[in-house]
Amino acid sequence: MNPTSPSSAATPMPADWRDLIALTKPRVMSLVIFTGLCGLLAAPQTIHPVLGFTAILCIAMGAGGAAALNQWWEADLDAGMKRTAKRPLPQGRLDRTTARDFAGVLCAASVFLMGFAISWLAAAILAISIVYYAVVYTIWLKPRTPQNIVIGGGAGAFPPLIGWIAATGQITPMPVVLFAIIFFWTPPHFWALALFVKTDYAKVGIPMMPVVAGERATRRQILAYAVLLLPLSALPWWLPGDEHAGAIYGVSALALSSIFLVLSIRVGLRERSGEDDAMKPEKRLFAYSVLYLFALFAALVVDRYIPL
Repeated sequence: MNPTSPSSAATPMPADWRDLIALTKPRVMSLVIFTGLCGLLAAPQTIHPVLGFTAILCIAMGAGGAAALNQWWEADLDAGMKRTAKRPLPQGRLDRTTARDFAGVLCAASVFLMGFAISWLAAAILAISIVYYAVVYTIWLKPRTPQNIVIGGGAGAFPPLIGWIAATGQITPMPVVLFAIIFFWTPPHFWALALFVKTDYAKVGIPMMPVVAGERATRRQILAYAVLLLPLSALPWWLPGDEHAGAIYGVSALALSSIFLVLSIRVGLRERSGEDDAMKPEKRLFAYSVLYLFALFAALVVDRYIPL
């Protein structure tokens, strides 16, 4: 959406620090920070606590800055959707120039601090993740293709890779697998949400899968990704050498992913919902998918420090 469109020209109310925090999407960022921290802690090399804190701070700043850029660009779209209409920019509590500048400072500071304090490889991957989300996904993919969340899902998959690189200084098979797990987790997670807010996306013309391909096709794709996620989530259990995850992670991954698959089957094999349908299976899958990722990555860290 053009950031200079007329609907964005209203005189904003005085900004509050809480509105700036809201621009960073704190609930989404909590998962980003957690997976980045798990990537750092699960690495075979340790990192000084101060440097580790700095690396996670940079990941948080970069993710928050990218989220703020997303809201700056999509302010008019957000105003048209019930789910996002109360965000600071649609409500006029913050002007778009302030939002843009705040986002730019966060993004630039995160990359340069990561480069100078940790490594330029980690900083480069962080910069790629910011551009991927704020430009490739937000500006290019989201308004153009129903596969937006599939291709754009890579944006949220970078944190454990960055955390691992911060600790080890290199890219090895384990962080690539962790990236892939989040990449394949994202479509069923997001499409479960899109199924029960599809009228919002249809109203503002965003071609999300349920809007373009319909509910049935979306449900089938959710199930397909859940099937792929089951063996993929167990892959760290089979990696060789010091990147090998043990039984705690392996058993946890199989159990958590089996539950994910069962919930996805209930969604995937379901017929079209009625107007009065509360879409409980979809909401249940969406809620569990968040818990799933937290638990899966927590199991990886526990396994690293309590091997069996």
